[in-house]
Amino acid sequence: MNETDLIHECLQNSRQAQFRLYDQYSTSMMDVCRRYSRCRCDAEDILQEGFIKVFRYLADFRSQGSFEGWMRKIMVTTAFNYYKKKRIVSNEAELIRIPEAEVSEQMVISKLLHEELLSLISELPNGYRNVFSLNTVEGYSHKEIGKMLNISENTSKSQLTRARMRLQEKVTRLHATSDMYSVLQSA
Repeated sequence: MNETDLIHECLQNSRQAQFRLYDQYSTSMMDVCRRYSRCRCDAEDILQEGFIKVFRYLADFRSQGSFEGWMRKIMVTTAFNYYKKKRIVSNEAELIRIPEAEVSEQMVISKLLHEELLSLISELPNGYRNVFSLNTVEGYSHKEIGKMLNISENTSKSQLTRARMRLQEKVTRLHATSDMYSVLQSA
């Protein structure tokens, strides 16, 4: 069954179609939710709330752009609203020195497994994690991020820089630990 037919059946309140839609997209949407959550349990709650909104507003989907992209926006918005309700979202202002040389982002990401990367991203402070995910993963501009998070464009840029630095530090520590483990195993 193609996507258009599946959406049409969901609009007719077919429970089987709704289950198929959930089954087809839940894994990729869970990845989105995990990027914006502090733990897997929160991500599951966000996913659940997000799919409720997907089904509630399905009639509003106008087939302009991809359906999956439309769902992603719902999941991201749901994640932000989830934490606003919990009063967890905060703008962190931390001044740190930016190093001269940075490791390329592609090199860092290529060395990590998907789960390791999600775990490292989830450990970032809220502001860093949100800006990093919105810019690097979702492709939003700093201007768009500023509007979404109610921060300035420059704050978005600085938080992205700081998020990358934190991730680089974590990756360096992670690889140093794994290199030491390899040496110990071979001895």
